[in-house]
Amino acid sequence: MKQDWQTRQRAHSLRRELTDAERILWSRLKGRQLGGWQFRVQHPVSPYILDFAVVKLKLAIELDGATHSTIEERQGDDRRTASLEQRGWTVLRFWNAEVYDNLDGVLASIEARLPPRA
Repeated sequence: MKQDWQTRQRAHSLRRELTDAERILWSRLKGRQLGGWQFRVQHPVSPYILDFAVVKLKLAIELDGATHSTIEERQGDDRRTASLEQRGWTVLRFWNAEVYDNLDGVLASIEARLPPRA
């Protein structure tokens, strides 16, 4: 359980330190703005912290910047995605540049994965 506590504490810290891309996307996801779904930012799913999540749908949205560009880092992301998918999560990944250059397209891609709210 120590790891879960540490993951939650790290997630809390990360919420105060959003990257520019995360801040931009979060401004359009918070408050049920997209399809009426509740998104969470920096949501812990131990041992990971998801950039954004719709917990009811087990939908994770991950933003990748320059720190995800090497082969080793991409392989780590692939392992992380596979681990989450084994636990029933769907993972959508976008590059930070997509948020900066095509925010509406990113939002449309996310919204396409959301079922309509009743």
